[in-house]
Amino acid sequence: MVNRKATAAIVTCAALLAATGCSSSFGGGKEAQQDTGSGQKLTVLIGTSGDAETKAVREAVAAYAKQSGNTVTVELAKDLNQQLTQSFAGGNPPDVFYVPSDLFANYAKGGSLYAYGDQVKDVDDFAAPLRSSFTYDGKLMCLPKDTSTLALAINTDLWKKAGLTDKDYPTTWAELKTVAAKLTSGDVTGLVTNDEYVRLGAFMKEAGGAITNADQTKMTADSSQNIEALTYVQSLLKDGSLKYAKQVDTAWGGEAFGKGKAAMTIEGNWLTGAMKLDFPNIKYKAVPLPEGPAGKGSLAFSTCWGVAQDSTHRAASVDLVKYLTSATQQLKFADAFGVMPSRTSAQATYADKVPAAKAWVDANAYAQGPVTIPGFEKVLGQFNTGLQSLRTGDPAKILADLQRNGEQALAKGE
Repeated sequence: MVNRKATAAIVTCAALLAATGCSSSFGGGKEAQQDTGSGQKLTVLIGTSGDAETKAVREAVAAYAKQSGNTVTVELAKDLNQQLTQSFAGGNPPDVFYVPSDLFANYAKGGSLYAYGDQVKDVDDFAAPLRSSFTYDGKLMCLPKDTSTLALAINTDLWKKAGLTDKDYPTTWAELKTVAAKLTSGDVTGLVTNDEYVRLGAFMKEAGGAITNADQTKMTADSSQNIEALTYVQSLLKDGSLKYAKQVDTAWGGEAFGKGKAAMTIEGNWLTGAMKLDFPNIKYKAVPLPEGPAGKGSLAFSTCWGVAQDSTHRAASVDLVKYLTSATQQLKFADAFGVMPSRTSAQATYADKVPAAKAWVDANAYAQGPVTIPGFEKVLGQFNTGLQSLRTGDPAKILADLQRNGEQALAKGE
């Protein structure tokens, strides 16, 4: 995607874009000349969660192409942020692409996104918190393609084998600790999940903690609540009833769960698609994450459909996004790989249609949203490094490092 003749300045900005939001426009401020003809050729770049999502997106895009007469090519990103950064800097971005909420502010600040929210007549049907996550300088830059939360998935066969019943589904941290230990035997670990904030951060929410204050202007990472949360997770790691996915030779909690190496996992509702496609014989049930000292907690995730400011097919790209975010198509995506619709009207239909997803649907009411500060993904990356060594590390120090790094990012105006 990168123009091989790009100047050193472009290469430098490509390296800085994710961290500083430097401008991706290298055309002297000129608007990209727009293609208004028929039969346009569009490129879509996605960071897929697996085969189920890839298949669903390609089928949807093919249906749109047949209807519109445009040609649409779907490309799979190996490193979405890196590939987008390079393509923006090189002046040759994909027309439509996934924009994770934690990276959104970088691209918006850098001028890489075409703001098209005001072109959507029924925009109020998209959940307000999700619209807020993708609004920059008062403009809705891109439409949320779906939403996801975390819940506790339980292998019901292993559950019964351990002598547990429905009444034993854990509702508190103490109960989770008890059942995780009871389920840990031989090659099976009671609880397996990923070694990163986007899973373990749910415990921080349950303890009453958060990385920042509500308006994301002040760091609140080194709180007693967050220390309590990480200390609890550490206790599970130390007694062996919790392991990270890498420790059981798997890439993520869903794989460990599907291969029977984990009796429980903490995952989002995308798990349903992966299980249906890759591990159809595993019987499982999703229940709410157990409450912590401060009550219920989960994390919320979303990704929007970005349209490139430098695209020469912006009108056609917006037309494609409208098709992909229609209630009908969102429900098809939900059925294919488990994500919940971002439209409130479609969420209601989804809840009725998929009662097994109740734990994930209900978590929308109390889930913690992402930190959407430009450049903050580097801070979270450093935090994840600390979490990887949590079993033998010092929770207070890990959080103090997060506090310091976050304050430095805020001080730089990122």
